[in-house]
Amino acid sequence: SCSRLAVGTTLPRGELLHLALMSSENRAAHALGRTYPGGLATFVSVMNAKARMLGMRDTRYVEPTGLSSQNQSTAQDLAVLVAAASQDSLVRSLSTSPEYQVEVGRRVLQFNTTNRLVRSPDWDIGLQKTGYISEAGQCLVMQARVAGRKLIMVFLDSTGKFSRIADAERVRRWVEGNRFAPVHTASSQISG
Repeated sequence: SCSRLAVGTTLPRGELLHLALMSSENRAAHALGRTYPGGLATFVSVMNAKARMLGMRDTRYVEPTGLSSQNQSTAQDLAVLVAAASQDSLVRSLSTSPEYQVEVGRRVLQFNTTNRLVRSPDWDIGLQKTGYISEAGQCLVMQARVAGRKLIMVFLDSTGKFSRIADAERVRRWVEGNRFAPVHTASSQISG
């Protein structure tokens, strides 16, 4: 993995979180774990405890960047994580930011989202995160409003960098073309 942040760069935790969520800046994610009170081991332990608390039974973290193939999860567990993370307004905002600039010394570095759907007027994305390692392929998780409903989408092992985006587009078109009957919560019955 490469990083545009030089070793020794100092940034506030909020900026590191922004870069990690929006542009998959792995050095930022690692710095967040390394500087957590108690260090990296404590951070990973807290990550695993949170996963268990959320009911993510098939998830195990060994480090915070997602670059290790020893980090493991399932599509179902990732959907649970997206549902929980989408309850946090800061995580929603940072993950769907299209771009962000940080001052590093005398330079200003421009970072962009790794998910081009964030910039599309056709999408209403509430939360998103991309990822890639050779063992898992190109991955994308997101919560988006489609056909008036909030949907969670999990795409794992897409064949190419753009196939995860094309897969999301196909799912959106399918949902829009096959609208389901609305659920009436007042009477708890499905209208037909």
